[in-house]
Amino acid sequence: MTYLFQPTTRRHAESMMNWRYQEPYDFYDFDNSEEMMSELMNGDYFSVFNDKDIESPIGFFCIGNSARVPGGYTAGIYDRSDLMDVGLGLEPSQTGKGLGRLFFKEGMDYLRQQFNQEMFRLVVASFNERAIHVYRENGFVEHCKITSKVHDREVEFICMIREN
Repeated sequence: MTYLFQPTTRRHAESMMNWRYQEPYDFYDFDNSEEMMSELMNGDYFSVFNDKDIESPIGFFCIGNSARVPGGYTAGIYDRSDLMDVGLGLEPSQTGKGLGRLFFKEGMDYLRQQFNQEMFRLVVASFNERAIHVYRENGFVEHCKITSKVHDREVEFICMIREN
């Protein structure tokens, strides 16, 4: 395994809260609130490190409610309880370098082993074609499109599911 996974600590969360993405990905930025800090440390987040540096996370995976977007509830995409919701992110300087495939594959392997789960759901901004391509390569298929408010703007998302 190339990546190491650990429950997110306060130090990891502080590092991730300082990540800043370029437009149009900047809506993925975490704010610096205590509420965000609490969410990052609620047990749903796993910090990801490369095997050479375990001080600064190069990404994260999250599960459960932390991986959901608010608009998904009214759209009814969270009705199935047999699916594990997944979210993830790479540190901004790591994006666009072709690392997503291995990062995503190893993260999904980790979640499958850790939680004995095979069926997953995620939502991704519809403009994020790089991520959508990686998810499709890993067996996810488009289920539907929804909109959800993010930082006071409406964003279109694609709900994708991997059943086996």
